[in-house]
Amino acid sequence: MLEALDVDVVGLNFVPTSPRFVAAAMAREVAAAAGHCRLWGVFMDAPAADVRRVLEQVPLDTLQFHGTESPAYCAQFGLPFVKVVHMADGVDVIAQATAYAEARMLLLDTSVNGAAGGTGQVFDWRRWPRACGLPLMLAGGLTPANVGEAVRRLVPAGVDVAGGVEGSVKGLKDADKCRAFVAAVRDAQGGG
Repeated sequence: MLEALDVDVVGLNFVPTSPRFVAAAMAREVAAAAGHCRLWGVFMDAPAADVRRVLEQVPLDTLQFHGTESPAYCAQFGLPFVKVVHMADGVDVIAQATAYAEARMLLLDTSVNGAAGGTGQVFDWRRWPRACGLPLMLAGGLTPANVGEAVRRLVPAGVDVAGGVEGSVKGLKDADKCRAFVAAVRDAQGGG
């Protein structure tokens, strides 16, 4: 299915408390089927030893950090990394871009009652800075119905989706929703 979707990145979630968690054995199977897709490992406040253990078993291209990880923590693994910025009231994206200057990009996600993503809610897109020194990726409540508008309005470096392409079981992707999401992104980018 991954090759047919024509996605650029597949995120493998290594957060044990997440309904989207994948064990290393399953992650290796996904990696084997990923074709041209880059593999990103999603972590949240994991001990460094846990991240290294995953890296020994799964060929990740990039690390995505969702917690309170410091810039030094994120950089220590020798791989490109993406730092998630939870768009709580008062968050200064420009300051985060300065602090995480070594990041490949910042991923802006909705903040709801301290949840670390996966809320299915959209943050106020007017808070999206036009320039901040790093490429920006958008997450938070994206679905096939709204991602096209988001791409046209914000022109992000990328979009991140999880719940917005799931069916009735949280964590399981719906193939039709995935296809519709990718089609909406490509159409908004002018690749129709």
